[in-house]
Amino acid sequence: MLEDKIRWNKKFLSQPMPQEPARVVKEYISHAKVGDALDIACGTGRHTHFLAELGFLVDAVDFSDYALSKIKNMATINRIESDLDRYNIPANRYDLIINTNYLNRRLLPMIVDGLKSGGVVIFETFIVAHGDFENPQMNVDYLLRENELLRTFSGLHVIFYEERLDTNLRGERVKIASIVAQKR
Repeated sequence: MLEDKIRWNKKFLSQPMPQEPARVVKEYISHAKVGDALDIACGTGRHTHFLAELGFLVDAVDFSDYALSKIKNMATINRIESDLDRYNIPANRYDLIINTNYLNRRLLPMIVDGLKSGGVVIFETFIVAHGDFENPQMNVDYLLRENELLRTFSGLHVIFYEERLDTNLRGERVKIASIVAQKR
């Protein structure tokens, strides 16, 4: 467990991290009712800060104490230092759940259960490239399969879905899957 925390802290210190909210978050945030939000694997808080500025009460969860130390002290932000392999999302708690650039399949059913009726999930992360190109820094165990997000959130009303080619901050070609879905 300590090794994981050290690895995540080192990653935040050594690799470039996005500063602006993801495009999918900015474009689809209006579908969520302002209220309680969860930012899973929040990192240094690019989405946490964006949501807090919009009036959300944000639970910002990450395992890296270094990353969490970069999140502003605000009354509307609750920093939660937790190993996401052990963290449990409370049921029927959130109006919005955001998960970007991180995959922990154990959390997927909890994301659905964690949404209130009318709650929205915005989820975006990397997908297996199926031989289109190789990225040795990415462990395929933590990459989505094609249409996996659609299957995972099939019980929700899908507002937006796409799988696309993109370039990460290191200039490497990657595949990304994005979904915005609402619990009814």
